[in-house]
Amino acid sequence: MSAARSTVAEGGEPLRGAVRPTGLLDVLGVASVVLDAQGHIVLWSPQAEELFGYSAQEALGEYAARIMVHEQHLDLVVKLFSDVMDTGQGWAGAFPIRRKDGSTRLVEFRNMRLLDDQGEVYALGLCADQSTVRRVERDVALSTRMIAQAPIGLAVLDTDLRYVSVNAALEQLNGIPAEEHVGRTVRDLLPDIDADAIEAAMREVLRSGTPVVNQRLVGRTPADPEREHAWSISLYRLEDTTGTVLGLAGMAVDITEQHLAATEAEAARRRLALIADASARIGTTLELDRTAHELAGVAVPELADVAAVDLLEGVVEGRPNSLGPAEPAVLRALAVEAADAPDALRAADPVGQSAHYASDRLVTECVRTGRPVMVAHVADEDLPRIARSAEAAELLQHAGVHSYLAVPLIARGEVLGALDLKRTRNPQPFGRDDLLLARELAARAAVQIDNARWYQNARNTALTLQRSLLPSHPPVTGGLEVASRYQPAGATTEVGGDWFDVIPLGGGKTALVVGDVMGSGINAAATMGRLRTATATLAALDLDPAVLLEHLDKITEGLDSSIATCVYAVHDPRARQCRIANAGHLPPARVRAGRPPELLDLPTGVPLGVGGVAFSTTTVDFAPGDQLVFYTDGLVETRRHSLDERLDRLLELLGDPALPLEEVCDVLLRTLHHPDNHDDVALLIARARAER
Repeated sequence: MSAARSTVAEGGEPLRGAVRPTGLLDVLGVASVVLDAQGHIVLWSPQAEELFGYSAQEALGEYAARIMVHEQHLDLVVKLFSDVMDTGQGWAGAFPIRRKDGSTRLVEFRNMRLLDDQGEVYALGLCADQSTVRRVERDVALSTRMIAQAPIGLAVLDTDLRYVSVNAALEQLNGIPAEEHVGRTVRDLLPDIDADAIEAAMREVLRSGTPVVNQRLVGRTPADPEREHAWSISLYRLEDTTGTVLGLAGMAVDITEQHLAATEAEAARRRLALIADASARIGTTLELDRTAHELAGVAVPELADVAAVDLLEGVVEGRPNSLGPAEPAVLRALAVEAADAPDALRAADPVGQSAHYASDRLVTECVRTGRPVMVAHVADEDLPRIARSAEAAELLQHAGVHSYLAVPLIARGEVLGALDLKRTRNPQPFGRDDLLLARELAARAAVQIDNARWYQNARNTALTLQRSLLPSHPPVTGGLEVASRYQPAGATTEVGGDWFDVIPLGGGKTALVVGDVMGSGINAAATMGRLRTATATLAALDLDPAVLLEHLDKITEGLDSSIATCVYAVHDPRARQCRIANAGHLPPARVRAGRPPELLDLPTGVPLGVGGVAFSTTTVDFAPGDQLVFYTDGLVETRRHSLDERLDRLLELLGDPALPLEEVCDVLLRTLHHPDNHDDVALLIARARAER
């Protein structure tokens, strides 16, 4: 049987009509009956109709005991009724009733005396089917025990997000007594968690009705204020049977151990990714500075907010490290990287410059002992031992440096320098895992840095040797105006064996030489020096160019299987001619006014060192104002273009015979010498001068 119920809508107007049961009394089906002093029924509720089977029309005015109670209990009920009416004390109990259809049912009764404003006495009876009462009691007890004994935190909050009740597990999780929760919000009780996020989730659940399941929350509670915990939070909306929102229920499970395990697994994955990244990024070239920058770039921001790579000055210069216990460390800054830390960047040593660090500085201790130095929590008194100067310490303090780590760069048993790491924005201090990662990065990078250091030292030595073997000639010699350039190979390769020479001869003549020893490194440079010396010696004999190359060919054969190309020319200003012989070299270009530039058509010959093949001399006209351009293959050869295309481009650039020779040299190098041409370049340009 439906009940008519009046509720209030949002606009304040009552809504009337049959509605579903919403309350505990509706679930119990509590029937109410009112009797007069003589025991006759004067009020009979719809629930009484359903419980006893009599309609109100049938029950009203009847003697209650006759239609409500089984005959065998009639005397007892009459006595109980009299006691309630005489004493005013209520009575509660259960006994069977007889329904209209003759069946019996065990019913729970609550009886009490009523008094109206006229002084008349009535009896109120509230009754419900005992099986229904017991079922509800059992459900309530089960729910209560389940909530009370649940190992997960449970809470009920109202629509204002204030606690209504919490269980013992949540009381323990939060470290706050249950009674102190009631009437307060999450924000009030737990200031060390992200209240904005959890309250936003709660409001969305209240609004949409969509539950939130397993949302992760990290923070601290009074239960363990020194340690960060993680919880899995689930929320769902509570409604009555009419859909009215009552509030929400929340469940919290401590997943700190799982969170830490997942965090550690993620950290391990990131460490492996960083090491893999370092393997790919560090050591892509043999440039010392670039290798250092690659190491610093890998460290920031994954490992640190500020990273500096410093090498001992003596190590950079090729001397062994022998730092004494009381000696300061002289460190050269090779690279500095910072993630949004301008003050810390200003505190760092300028890249390329050397700085003295006193013996008590932490980085000095690191490079002296070859052991890492870590200050997990940097205090103000630690900063002077980290920074080079008081000014730098003040900048580091302003930058918010709170954790520091210095790791030695060790290769082949020698301490090269240190990887210096600081944290400013990252709130976590350096820990054991960070130390292991930094050591791994430093170990990998140190080998690459050492390779680059030794390569650079060897290259500098070879380059110095090569430059010392190249001539320094006046801009005017004999009847020629001369300009030259030497461009070393790129940093990714060794020095080559290219050379040129301008040799004054008797009778106003001048010998011009350009050559290229195959190979690279110190051996090529040394061979080049020998050939240049031999060429100058032979040139003094005023030999025919072809004969001179034959002598050089025999000399080259005795130089450890060396091979070289060479073009040798002798300018005679009186004859206005050049005699030229070629040993496997690219042909010189001739530039004359009023004519297009051209490559001289010379017999190519074979390279020096091959032996057994004669060379020939070609005589070409060379009037005042004419130019000869000698060059090595590093100027014109590339991987992307054919040699013919590059030689055509060379002739295009020589189209203006009036340009100053120095400017012509610059234009040719700037235009033709590409960065990927891993070969050195020798360039020699001679212009015939008018006789005086």
